Amino acid sequence: MSDLGDFTDFDGDDAAADDEAAQSAETADDGDGAVDASEETDPTTQSADDDFEDMDVTPAGTDTGLGVLSAANGLRISEEAEETVLRAYVTARNRSRLRIGTYLLVPYPGGERLFCRIKALEYAQEFHADDATEIHARRAMRERGIDERDFKFIAELEPVAVLYSDGGELKRRMTDRVPKPETVVREATDKSEIKTGLKIPEDGVFLGHLAVGGEKVRTAAEPPTIDYRLKDDYVAGDPLVFRHTLVAGGTGSGKTHSSKNVLRQYLGRTYEMGDGRTPELAVVQFDPQDEYAQMHDDNPEMTDEFERRCEREGIAYGGHDDTIAFVPKVAGADYNASHHRAEQVEFTIPFSLVHDNPWLIAGSSLNDNQYGALVNTLLPRFKREYGEGGTYSDFRTFLGDPALKEELDEAGDVHEATFDAVKRRVQGFGAVFDQDARPITDQISQFVRDGGLTVIPTYHITDSRTASTIVLAVSSLLIDQKLSNDPDYDRIKETPLVLGMDEAHNFLTDADSVQGRKVIGKFTEAAKQGRKERLGLYLITQDPQDIADPVFKQINTTMVLNLGDEDAISAVNIPSNLESKVPYMEKGQRVVYSPDNSEPVELIGLSTCVTRHGRD
Repeated sequence: MSDLGDFTDFDGDDAAADDEAAQSAETADDGDGAVDASEETDPTTQSADDDFEDMDVTPAGTDTGLGVLSAANGLRISEEAEETVLRAYVTARNRSRLRIGTYLLVPYPGGERLFCRIKALEYAQEFHADDATEIHARRAMRERGIDERDFKFIAELEPVAVLYSDGGELKRRMTDRVPKPETVVREATDKSEIKTGLKIPEDGVFLGHLAVGGEKVRTAAEPPTIDYRLKDDYVAGDPLVFRHTLVAGGTGSGKTHSSKNVLRQYLGRTYEMGDGRTPELAVVQFDPQDEYAQMHDDNPEMTDEFERRCEREGIAYGGHDDTIAFVPKVAGADYNASHHRAEQVEFTIPFSLVHDNPWLIAGSSLNDNQYGALVNTLLPRFKREYGEGGTYSDFRTFLGDPALKEELDEAGDVHEATFDAVKRRVQGFGAVFDQDARPITDQISQFVRDGGLTVIPTYHITDSRTASTIVLAVSSLLIDQKLSNDPDYDRIKETPLVLGMDEAHNFLTDADSVQGRKVIGKFTEAAKQGRKERLGLYLITQDPQDIADPVFKQINTTMVLNLGDEDAISAVNIPSNLESKVPYMEKGQRVVYSPDNSEPVELIGLSTCVTRHGRD
């Protein structure tokens, strides 16, 4: 009978090592499948067959490109994107440089090229093996790296356009041909090929530099970056400034920095009007955080090198001298600004504007019956009795007359309960109308100026209803005059204009109230008529999901910076491949979706603001 005490203790690690050593001895190879005979055979007993020299399997010549198209799983171009199969095998030395989104070119016979982008990358096993084992895992953990030759590296491609030459000019058309298998694939590095492939205009308003995965796309040109520009001429339709822009981004994403840079590009540009004149664009910017008046000043952080770079790329920079801060005069609120040097001009909202826009004093609480009484009976009678110059104080006195209430009730014009409801709900606007300053209607020639930037700060106004009423009153004045066939102020009608609105979600939300419906209706009509009337909306928000859908549908250019809210990301309605990048974007990165300008792209904006920015 055996004595179990004679056995040595069992060590699991030693056993595993022994098993590994044993298996290694059985299957050892030199990296290409050949058994290493020196480890298991005495050299003196080797046969003559073992004396063959090693074969060099490296192809002769120099590699060009990144790899070749593979037809292993088919090669198909289809009208339906999900049915397209376009895959490229990438050689080992090129694999580390590729990213999802990288732009590639695949030549056709005859000189045409397929412009495409990488939409997926994957490793696949080169040889049939099971690498999910203890032995493979521990061997990999002890070695410094993997042998790339053991794996296939496959790039799945999304065709974008076919590039071709027409009379010496590079053009693009829809993808209509399938390239041949084993065609060499190369990275797109020529600026004209990339711009043509993505349909980016050569000239226009600068928005940023083309990027992939947060890194700028670089070419062999000088400068090496690719400038992204927004179409700004009449060659293929109207300038996109009049097709409206939405900037969406969370707190700290760089919305204001980016918007200052974009609006600065518009200042100084001219646009053709219906009468043949080409005046410079005027910008009116509502500013709830009191930041845009700084566009008057140069940025002290701007270096000489940055200025030279801007000049080389045709980017407008520096403070805009013709900047005026039009400050709403509000009872109980003072505006004190030391962070900019722009001229400051006070104004007030005259109550006379209410006659054309009664909803300004309707608030969000008047129902349709009460609003009808205000519009059809009370305001017309007030105007007859007090004239065009009747003030808000006069209107309150008018509604305080008990004889008037009794008269209208007896005549069946306005029920006394309705009268009381209107009287009660139009209170609280005393801080808005007819303050101790010149009415905005008396300052139109200074308010809207060819090439001028007018900023309306509301940061000093603590009451949100007061601030909203001022913003809506001024914007309504501009829109009404732009859309009118018989305007009271020709200056507004005859000047190309951008109406910028920060925190637009606070004013253009889809509310179920009389005021909400009137506001949305007015801005929707303005957006629809913008091209014809040379009126552009520039809306900035961190809550795009709160912008009313009728207005949102009129937006042609959407710039999306970092957003963390899923509802907000979904609301901006950008392609899914770019949507997934939005939560991870660093400050200044953005996605631009402008179907009438280019393919959807990723951009990086200027790291330095072209005007003063920040209160330090």
